[in-house]
Amino acid sequence: MSRSETAGAGKARAGAQGVGTGLAGPDAAGVLSGVPSAAGREPRWTWTFGLFRSELVMTFRRWRTVALLGVLAAVPVLVGIAVRIETGGGPGGAGAGPAFIAQVTNNGLFLVFTGLAATLPFFLPMAVGVVAGDAVAGESGAGTLRYLLVAPAGRTRLLLVKYAAVLTFCLVATLVVAVSALIVGALLFPLGDLTTISGTRISFGEGLVRTALIAVAVALSLVGIAALGLFVSTLTHSGIAAMATTVGLLITVQILDQIPQLHAIQPYLFSHHWLSFADLMREPVYWDDLVRNAGIQAVYAAVFGSAAWARFTAKDITV
Repeated sequence: MSRSETAGAGKARAGAQGVGTGLAGPDAAGVLSGVPSAAGREPRWTWTFGLFRSELVMTFRRWRTVALLGVLAAVPVLVGIAVRIETGGGPGGAGAGPAFIAQVTNNGLFLVFTGLAATLPFFLPMAVGVVAGDAVAGESGAGTLRYLLVAPAGRTRLLLVKYAAVLTFCLVATLVVAVSALIVGALLFPLGDLTTISGTRISFGEGLVRTALIAVAVALSLVGIAALGLFVSTLTHSGIAAMATTVGLLITVQILDQIPQLHAIQPYLFSHHWLSFADLMREPVYWDDLVRNAGIQAVYAAVFGSAAWARFTAKDITV
């Protein structure tokens, strides 16, 4: 969308909540300066739901978001086709390779695990970083942020809505990869009982349950980068700069996580335990790294979420 179209959409989003888009008057001055207006009324929860719904619509209707989801959906398709061509679809022919890929020809459900393992190190967090980085900076750069702040939500509520929308994207992006891989795996390879990493057999139904748990674990792994991207987004008026900075930080952290000499700090990096979701395919499930990963993501969400709130509530919105 062009800048003028985006600005018009911002006005419509504010107007849809029953507020004007003019900036005159004490209420508007109070909102834009970050100081609550005495004349302002407390918004109802239905207003917050409407703002969240509007944010989701704006996020998922952007061509950039659609393109990102398309790329994510294409990764397991390409992996499945490559394995099919390489092995001819015969069982047990995949040989050695990345996690789970050796089992794809035996059971198409393993393509879900392979697809998530292939996209989690870069593609999934990059997509989240782009969406999170544009959350506030994109609105500010397009001139629509001030129209949203005129609405009786307050900066804290608006920031929480935006973070909730980014977290929703985390889950949707993960499900796109998982569903795409499941469909391709069912079309190209047989389905049935699974052999876990521990060598035990579980039913196909239990395998589907574990697949859903793995998708949730992967989505939770993106909570930290989502908070980091939102914080960066509050630092600038340029959505492109915020997106580039977030992706750059992601790459930097990934590099740091691969340097042996930095082993002392690596357990505290948000990407260090990303692949712990593989432990859900053990029998019994090994929970230690999964819990550590959840704890690290919670810490990053708290730290950078608080930093984003502190920055956004004190930010001077002039455009």
